[in-house]
Amino acid sequence: MRKGEETRQEIIRKAAQLFNQRGYEGTALSDLMQATGLEKGGIYRHFDGKQELAEAAFEHAWNVAMNTRFEGIDNVPNTVDRLLQFLENFRERRAGLVPGGCPLLNTAIDSDDGNPQLRAKARQAFDSWLHRLQSIVEEGQRKAEIRSDVDAAELAILIITTLEGSLMLSRLQRKEELLNLACRHLEEHIEANVRARKKTGARS
Repeated sequence: MRKGEETRQEIIRKAAQLFNQRGYEGTALSDLMQATGLEKGGIYRHFDGKQELAEAAFEHAWNVAMNTRFEGIDNVPNTVDRLLQFLENFRERRAGLVPGGCPLLNTAIDSDDGNPQLRAKARQAFDSWLHRLQSIVEEGQRKAEIRSDVDAAELAILIITTLEGSLMLSRLQRKEELLNLACRHLEEHIEANVRARKKTGARS
């Protein structure tokens, strides 16, 4: 990696923490300069402006989140157990995220009315997350590990909205048990209503 690209990636990593914690409007150029140790010209030599940097920072934070949440998933052979592993990762591995919490939740709220470019990035991130979970469910149906009557898209949406909603309220009330409760209910739902049951042989 060239020196210029190394510097660019280092700016993105440090800016991601600021944007994820303070939001777009709450992150000033002076904050970015202090975090990176660069002057304005040193930062904007690599970016056209604050908007481009914020978008790159979100993409970095989101990639870290996705990699952390899906860590080890592909090594789990059964697709239902992959979904359960994903829930465990979401609950237990948040320390591996960019400081500030879930970048999708933060960016979606922060950009809802005032920054259509970042809002589009958040929607794209949601779609990629939805597609990945939906693909696991559809694979499970092909392998007869997940019930054929399960709507793959609806299940993926249920998982995401339940997790993100409980995460938001957990942060609001400083109560980890809200997220734990949501994960436990999703686990019970998956075991009771998603996992395909092996058919028993007919009695003689």
